[in-house]
Amino acid sequence: MDNISRVESVNAPTSEDDSEQEQQGCGGSSCCNPKSCIYRFCGLVLMCLLGFGSYFCYDNPAALQDNFMSDLKINTSQFVYLYSWYSWPSVVFCVVGGFLMDRVFGIRLGTVLFALLVVIGVSVVALGAILNKFWLMVAGRFIFGIGGETLAVAQNTYAVLWFKGKELNMVFGLQMSFARVGSTVNFSVMEPIYRWVSKYYDGYTCTGVVLFLASITTVVSLLSTIILAWMDRRAERLLKRRDNQSGEVVRITDIKDFPLSFWMIALACVAYYVAIFPFIALGKVFFIRKFNMTPDEANTVNSIVYTISAVSSPLFGIVVDKLGRNLICCFVSILVTIASHAILAFTFMNPFFGTSLMGLGYSMLASGLWPMVSMVIPEHQLGTAYGVMQAVQNLGLALITLLCGIIVDNGGYLMLEVFFLACLCIALVTIVVIYLYDSNHGGVLNMSAVDREVYEKNRISAEDLEREKLVAAGSMSDITPQDLLQPHSDFHIRNRYLSRIGANLPSHYSENQKGLAYRALR
Repeated sequence: MDNISRVESVNAPTSEDDSEQEQQGCGGSSCCNPKSCIYRFCGLVLMCLLGFGSYFCYDNPAALQDNFMSDLKINTSQFVYLYSWYSWPSVVFCVVGGFLMDRVFGIRLGTVLFALLVVIGVSVVALGAILNKFWLMVAGRFIFGIGGETLAVAQNTYAVLWFKGKELNMVFGLQMSFARVGSTVNFSVMEPIYRWVSKYYDGYTCTGVVLFLASITTVVSLLSTIILAWMDRRAERLLKRRDNQSGEVVRITDIKDFPLSFWMIALACVAYYVAIFPFIALGKVFFIRKFNMTPDEANTVNSIVYTISAVSSPLFGIVVDKLGRNLICCFVSILVTIASHAILAFTFMNPFFGTSLMGLGYSMLASGLWPMVSMVIPEHQLGTAYGVMQAVQNLGLALITLLCGIIVDNGGYLMLEVFFLACLCIALVTIVVIYLYDSNHGGVLNMSAVDREVYEKNRISAEDLEREKLVAAGSMSDITPQDLLQPHSDFHIRNRYLSRIGANLPSHYSENQKGLAYRALR
């Protein structure tokens, strides 16, 4: 009996084995383990598909610009309403949406709701075309803008939540790559679809039917958000993950405390993107007029920016992950984009060359710029921060797109290109200012990958050392050893320091923060 007992005790799973198997789920299968590469890869694919439909439908008007203007009897100044009114709601709702994800809905429910708004918005646009109600189409683009840009905020927040660390730049690049695939496919298929539908319908009815067919892609994105929400909830449960370990509660008023470097990043973002998206929105007619291209050829060359971006974005993301130097990457990308616009504006060189350069510059900037937000903003505020970033970008796009339509109607496309070059020069100067500012405040944004890894280790070691000093001083006698094993944020350490010097808690602390602080002060 003793031998049998010993054999049973050896074969019996330990509590540690049970815990590990519980975390893996599905009997320990790697496909079901939230820590496994397969599980995370599936989540990444869904994150990429999350924005596919939105980006596909965003440039539907650009792919059919001449058809829109002829079927709906509108001029260029009216046509750009479809883009400016997409951007206007994002000025407010990106911030509100990011805040709601951080504080109210959570990222999972918030993402599903925003994806649903995208489906509703593009459907209203299509309905407005069928009824020949241009105001209804504009209203649909407005609804689309509420969901579409806030969905991009959710996509960025998911990326940081799942991949913060060495892979983040690559993930941002891959997400943008899939988004650009959606835009590229749009430019490739919308003209053929329009010709096919025109066999059965004509005029504005044809345009409406084509837009309804395009809206199917947004349904696919909605399904992706639902599956991703299930996977994220499952990972949170099995890994016992706490997304906000500091216990700090995000408030909308936190925006005023964002560092100056964040606002400069936002300025560089808007100054750069206003030279990309409005150009693509109006590019089809530009290529037809200047280079005597057919509509299909114009769409092809117009989509090169997105095609190049789809291929190169993840590659640039990997390079930035390996090398770091985000600011240098942004500086070079803006120089490349300036060269591309100069070639298109002042030469008759094959436009494929100019748009290819633009695609490379665009990819480099996205891989280097957007991850910098996570380097200057605490994780619990990232949804709000990315919302503000999208809001600033869309405010610029809303105003500049309207201005671009006026410039084209009154001054032509050459004046438009000169205007784009001026915007890019502003972006270039802003990056230089960020570099100088960052160099005097730790140089975090332009560190090499190796230096940044050392910096993070030193920061964590400093926090650990502070905790050890506090324990030695007897100021944490009520905290258990298990508490000491939990990660502590600057919030906890700051309050401990306040207690040691006899300072009062800041008056702006929320009730939840005060509760956490009083525990630390005991």
